[in-house]
Amino acid sequence: MRHLLSAGDLTRDEAVLVLDTAAQMAATQGREIKKLPTLRGRTVVNLFFEDSTRTRISFETAAKRLSADVINFSAKGSSVSKGESLKDTALTLQAMGADAVVVRHPASGAPHTLAHAGWTHGAVVNAGDGTHQHPTQALLDAFTLRRHLVGDGGRADATGRDLAGAHVAIVGDVLHSRVARSNVQLLHTLGARVTLVAPPTLVPVGAHAWTADVSYDLDETLATGPDAVMMLRVQRERMSSAGGGFFPSPLEYTRAYGLDGRRLAVLPDHAVVMHPGPMNRGLEISADAADSPRAVIVEQVANGVAVRMAVLYLLLAAGEPRTAAGTGRDEARTGVRTDETRVHA
Repeated sequence: MRHLLSAGDLTRDEAVLVLDTAAQMAATQGREIKKLPTLRGRTVVNLFFEDSTRTRISFETAAKRLSADVINFSAKGSSVSKGESLKDTALTLQAMGADAVVVRHPASGAPHTLAHAGWTHGAVVNAGDGTHQHPTQALLDAFTLRRHLVGDGGRADATGRDLAGAHVAIVGDVLHSRVARSNVQLLHTLGARVTLVAPPTLVPVGAHAWTADVSYDLDETLATGPDAVMMLRVQRERMSSAGGGFFPSPLEYTRAYGLDGRRLAVLPDHAVVMHPGPMNRGLEISADAADSPRAVIVEQVANGVAVRMAVLYLLLAAGEPRTAAGTGRDEARTGVRTDETRVHA
């Protein structure tokens, strides 16, 4: 299998391989010529049924940096708006020779169906499905955490290392967050301890059975000295206003669960602040916290390109035969070396 559908599908070694490969990809992006010939002749389709800015552009940039041909497909203005099914769309893309399909869909499980229904023969990468999974976001978050907590902000070599011993607090709208679900799974796989912090109305049923602690008190959690605080966007578009909301008012939510300058000062000096974006400034995070020196939010976006380059490389190119000299064709062409372990579902 050649798919990345869920963060829970990755073993510790596979996750570390992706992070190590992403570090090598990030190193190449400091060159004057950033493009690598690794995926020349391959076609990557970005199949987005939901609006997206960061993720779609990140995948497009990653594929183009690897010299792949990129087709961007948006549901708006396509035959999907006329009633075309996911199956027929996938069959059309397959007929056009798609080697990989990066799919974002509002229905949880849609990427899994696409990968296993036989509609496409290419690799399928889940770019977010409903409130279910967003594995590449979890990988880029883990990459950012490893760089700061293990790699001393990029000054030390973190190759081969995981996040054992780290404590990450994930705060906010856990109920509607595929980012939270993916991060809980991946961070646990990498050895980190996770605490979910949210009002009871925004904690999913069954969350106490997850591989994470659950708290309803942000100040109490921050007092334990987490190594990182990941603020989640309040997804108001997924909340129905009929019959009442999930919290009484934005002001009350901010007072109880918003990260501001006062709470920022409580954190250990080495702790970092994260956010998957887009941010609701003044709601889950203040401008002071978002723009503080310890915030790595913009760095997460940059790291996302390297991580997605690594995922596409491992899915589409890492299994190529080695040359007689014992090196992979792509290593010889790009200077990027990995073993032949593959990311799979």
